[in-house]
Amino acid sequence: MPKIQVLDKQVAELIAAGEVVERPSSVIKELVENAIDAGSTVVTVEIRRGGASYMRVTDNGCGIDPEDVPTAFLRHATSKVSRQEDLDAIGTLGFRGEALAAISAVGRVELLTKTRENDTGLRYTCAGDEPPLQEEAGCPDGTTIVVRDLFFNTPARMKFLKKDVTEGNSVAGILDKIALSHPEISFRLIRDGKETLHTPGGQLGPALYAVYGREFFETLIPVDYTLGGVRVEGFVSKPTASRANRSMQSFFINGRYIRSRTASVALEEAYKGAVMAGKFPACALHLHLSREAVDVNVHPAKMEIRFMNERPIFDAVYHGVKSALQGGDSPKIMGLSGPKPILPQAPPPERAPQTVLPLLIDDGEPEISVPRLTLRDSGAPATVLPDLGREPVHLLENALENRPKPKSPEPPPPPPPKKPDLRLVETVPPPPPAPAETDFHSKIIGEAFGTYILIEYSPKALMLIDKHAAHERLLYEKLKAQTPEGAAQTLLSPVPVSLQKEEYAAVLEHLEDLEKAGFLVEDFGPGTVLVRGAPLLLDGADAAGAVMETGGYLCAHKTDLTTQHLDWVYHNVACRAAMKAGDTTRPEELVALCRELEQNPQVRYCPHGRPVYILLPKREIEKQFGRV
Repeated sequence: MPKIQVLDKQVAELIAAGEVVERPSSVIKELVENAIDAGSTVVTVEIRRGGASYMRVTDNGCGIDPEDVPTAFLRHATSKVSRQEDLDAIGTLGFRGEALAAISAVGRVELLTKTRENDTGLRYTCAGDEPPLQEEAGCPDGTTIVVRDLFFNTPARMKFLKKDVTEGNSVAGILDKIALSHPEISFRLIRDGKETLHTPGGQLGPALYAVYGREFFETLIPVDYTLGGVRVEGFVSKPTASRANRSMQSFFINGRYIRSRTASVALEEAYKGAVMAGKFPACALHLHLSREAVDVNVHPAKMEIRFMNERPIFDAVYHGVKSALQGGDSPKIMGLSGPKPILPQAPPPERAPQTVLPLLIDDGEPEISVPRLTLRDSGAPATVLPDLGREPVHLLENALENRPKPKSPEPPPPPPPKKPDLRLVETVPPPPPAPAETDFHSKIIGEAFGTYILIEYSPKALMLIDKHAAHERLLYEKLKAQTPEGAAQTLLSPVPVSLQKEEYAAVLEHLEDLEKAGFLVEDFGPGTVLVRGAPLLLDGADAAGAVMETGGYLCAHKTDLTTQHLDWVYHNVACRAAMKAGDTTRPEELVALCRELEQNPQVRYCPHGRPVYILLPKREIEKQFGRV
């Protein structure tokens, strides 16, 4: 056990100190972090009434030496740092030395601790300004801290506590993050006598399963990537499992849960074009980098940090997530919901057979069941044989010879003619066009609703392709890949575009950037620009509309056309030039689109985040027809 000592005044003043006890969850956070720093492998947390009346944290760590226990409850007393230089490379979760002092000032604290070297443990109690009590006690190796009656001596602060359920949920949320930050440790949470969390201790995957459940875990893709001295590992969600907020985004730096705008922006940039607007990906990502490159001594809660250089962090997260999505994302699988069809059931037999002996008869007669046999032939009445038990087979042959001869069935009477229904007008649809010659590997069935292409993708699945979304994404990728020299075509007749004064000024400020996107635009007088060239995919009318929307976009954002904003222009051009949903498309064009999509398997989402295609398993169809 490292020696606990009070920091020098000069070192203590360098620490971003502050009040750490705001609510029960902040107490649990400080105590659990101390347990982790003590080398524990099992940590148990128990709370009652949201933690306001009772909190207990038990670990199997190294424990505290008896002579160091009183010192541990003094301000700025810690075993984590001792010199000013130690603050430049902090490797522990705790280092301020004020948690126990702050907790004991507002609650009744009881500490039981024992080191492996000592035969007995120590019990230490303190509460506010009351004198502490210390005595020997029998206890296992490790430390147990019990906090009762939080804010018992500061009733004004107790009034700011929320309902027990809310405070308990806050404790559970904190412990979830800590359990994911150190998956190698087994954590348990007991709320009002009921266990609500138990992680096994080991890899991050089982910890995620225990914290968030199977349904969430099955939507995750593993990430393991190293770039520029930064290693990124963990899990990210599939684009189809995006969420309505960022609450499921968890980032950890060297085993510490943190909030980082840099990492969050990099994550969402990697998903750009794969999730719909207003949706956010989920993740649990661990970032490993040198301790000197990050400063955690920023805020008393130790969740705000500073990086020496944010660019390596952004690049590692962005490229790590991007490569994981390219290799681990899969097509969206569609399931058919609804009640199963009710199939007609055969009436139950009068008597269940005791033994069934199938007989193979050379003259083509049907199988016969023994001991009670019912012989049927097409058009012949049934012949019921008595129970034969173990009689020789020749008795059956005699029965077959003596059965009545079948009669020719009489044709059924013709059905009465139906009365004409004047409300229905039946038309004979024209024959479908002949399929075009193609080397496309799957079988194209046709087009539904003028929007979706139906393909027999494999013997076990149908594929439905949104032709507009697929064509839009393919065009978007072509626009990004083309060079500025080959991006534009000169229009036969230049198109004037009238803009508002703000939009007009914004467009003139970004003429060079518009040229990179394929637009040749020049000033044509106050409030008007002249479009002389447009991307190869657009005609004059679409070019004018695209410049109008771009002017509005530039005016709203008031920034230069960075790569992100150029992407927006590419989106706009691709959306205008793509096949339109509801329009009739020739079979040759559908085949060409499917062939190009097959050659670009990384295309799964349109630039707006909608899926390009989904798979309908054959088994789902068979379920609806009652075949399985």
